[in-house]
Amino acid sequence: MAKGMNVGLSSLSPHVGSVLVGLSWVSPTGDGDADVSVLLLDANGKVRGDGDFYFYNNPAAADGSVQLLGKTPTENGDEDRIGFDLTAVPPEVDRIVVAASRYGGRDFGELADVEVTLADGTGERLLRFAVEDADTVSAIIFGELYRRGGEWKFRAVGQGYASGLAGLATDFGVDIEDDADDADGADHADGAQAGDGEEASRDERDTARTARAGQTAPDPHNSANAARNGTGTGTGTGTGTGNGTGKETGTGDGVAQAAGPDPGTTPGSPPAPAPAPGTTPGPVSAPRATDGTVPPPRAPRPRTAKKKVTLPRADRKALAENESWRPSRLVPVPTLKSDRDREVRATSVLLAVMAQVPEFGRRLTAAFGAPAGRMETYTEVVLPHGETPRRPDGVIRVERAGKLWTALVETKTNGSALKPDQVQAYMDIAARRGYEAVITVSNDVALEGSPLVDVKIDGRRKHRVALRHLSWAEVTYQAQLLIRHEGVGDRAHAWLLQELLHYLQHENSGCHGFQNMGAAWVPVRNGINDETLCEGDPRALDVVESWERLVRQLCLSLGGELGQKVLPVHRAKRGADPAARRNRLADRLCREGLLQAEFRIDGAPGILALNADLRTGKLRTSIEIPAPEQGYPLSRAKRLLRRLAEAPADLHVETLLEGGAGGPRGTLERLRPEPADMLPKGDTRITGFRLSLFKSMGNSRGNAESGFIRSVDNAVHRFYTSVVVHLDQP
Repeated sequence: MAKGMNVGLSSLSPHVGSVLVGLSWVSPTGDGDADVSVLLLDANGKVRGDGDFYFYNNPAAADGSVQLLGKTPTENGDEDRIGFDLTAVPPEVDRIVVAASRYGGRDFGELADVEVTLADGTGERLLRFAVEDADTVSAIIFGELYRRGGEWKFRAVGQGYASGLAGLATDFGVDIEDDADDADGADHADGAQAGDGEEASRDERDTARTARAGQTAPDPHNSANAARNGTGTGTGTGTGTGNGTGKETGTGDGVAQAAGPDPGTTPGSPPAPAPAPGTTPGPVSAPRATDGTVPPPRAPRPRTAKKKVTLPRADRKALAENESWRPSRLVPVPTLKSDRDREVRATSVLLAVMAQVPEFGRRLTAAFGAPAGRMETYTEVVLPHGETPRRPDGVIRVERAGKLWTALVETKTNGSALKPDQVQAYMDIAARRGYEAVITVSNDVALEGSPLVDVKIDGRRKHRVALRHLSWAEVTYQAQLLIRHEGVGDRAHAWLLQELLHYLQHENSGCHGFQNMGAAWVPVRNGINDETLCEGDPRALDVVESWERLVRQLCLSLGGELGQKVLPVHRAKRGADPAARRNRLADRLCREGLLQAEFRIDGAPGILALNADLRTGKLRTSIEIPAPEQGYPLSRAKRLLRRLAEAPADLHVETLLEGGAGGPRGTLERLRPEPADMLPKGDTRITGFRLSLFKSMGNSRGNAESGFIRSVDNAVHRFYTSVVVHLDQP
């Protein structure tokens, strides 16, 4: 689409009751990010209340009409996805604005390939709009969904705001509690959800922020109603989005911002006198109207973060006499004898918890186009299919406003692979019966452009069925986020998620995620050592794909533990062919014997790099951090060493110099008594430091103690917990 164009969704697909909007961008430096936001507007172009503003601290609507699904790794980076159930949008909502904002003084001009896509309920992409003129704005309205003639349409907007998230939200009638600086600091820190090392919990930060403004949690629609009546804050000029044109100072038919009186005064009342120089101002009485009466207090702004239940930071002291007393569990695991037993029990446990914990069930199905509604799940359902009835492992059914959404579920555990003929049969059954999706769950990780199962789609059928895949690592990740970091609605739900996590992480469950580098791993490793592996060897491509699956699983496992976003960094240009990119990496593996990956971790001061050198059998984890702008070079070196007081003695520290030249290097054990050894000779400016840990990698292809996968997982977790957590935040 081009800027300003609009299109009716029903003309693109019959499955637009729910849609998935994706916002994406590429950072040439690998460390760029932005936060998405959604605003529901009435016919006047304003929110009905602050509750209609969805962002990182208010990610979902109670009615299921809006849900921020977070970032999903894609082939060329990551995509921020938002699920919309358009059938659940209240009738008084006329438009839905989709935007994103940057923080920390950064702007969209630093990013490339800024775009928005929209997919229907089956996952098929319907449209794409690239924002070409992002330049120096810190917030952008990508597009908007709006009603016309009883149907929903999409308009490509591409309008920028130099005033960031606060300016954008204020223009639409949202009463922002924090200014832009606070949003960059305190609010964005809330979204990071730090782990056990943080000094205050999410609720403590929210309470402190609310107390700072002297407020409690009110009706979420009061503030914006007051703003529309002329009592809200903000005097900035609005911009029109109705015609899809204009920049920060343009006008249009969609938005008009009116200036209101100062929120601390009433019309006609004089301003409070300023205190005399050198005196301490005392308490100020409430302003009075001209008739002497005290007006009602201004409606407080809502507290968007709700109290949630999470696991306690430390386990309570057990009442058992000794460690041989094992606590009772809802789902016993040691009795499982066969893969079939594991599949049946894993399916039943997963589906039961999804149905009983709405936050968890919604989290797993929203990205698949499921509406928010009453969910029921079933196992071992018999469905007719020719002469041989089929029995999928499970069925998920969601009811919303009298309409049903149904998905068939097929699960595998341990090393069992999905069977193409089995999945094909379920796709055919779903198409005939009008079901919306087939969901496969296994330890494998799906890659873009490399499907786990090839199925044939009958293009003559009007009804389309979406085929989706979940890794058991993704299931574990979502459960960890809820129970350990974000919280759920009550203690019973928290306990159920805890039992699910215990089951999934038990060694006998068979639900441990990607576990095997494949049959090509040993021949490729031997070929690199013998220098007999040639470019174009298909086995090298198999290893590259297995490596990519392992990297994505590492993002999930580390992100689940930290409660922070961990995403793979792809420096390839968006839109590049995944197959061509993997072929280039396979050829490099043949030439140099290297497998490489990079991770972006929220709150980390730089990109975490991982290199596996199959020639030397070494794993290297490293991070580059910038040198402080102030202070003498020796002071900077000493400060870094103090921060690394608890880091391993074998940590390698390399000084980075201007112009890209390598500087002094050494281990912590040698540099701690002699920090001056980190300084270069002459006046060459120090630009930063590279910190690295080396570890021998495992040889076998599996996940045994001596296996390659286990060694990579241990190396990344050790480096983050022993090095990165001690560094200054960006």
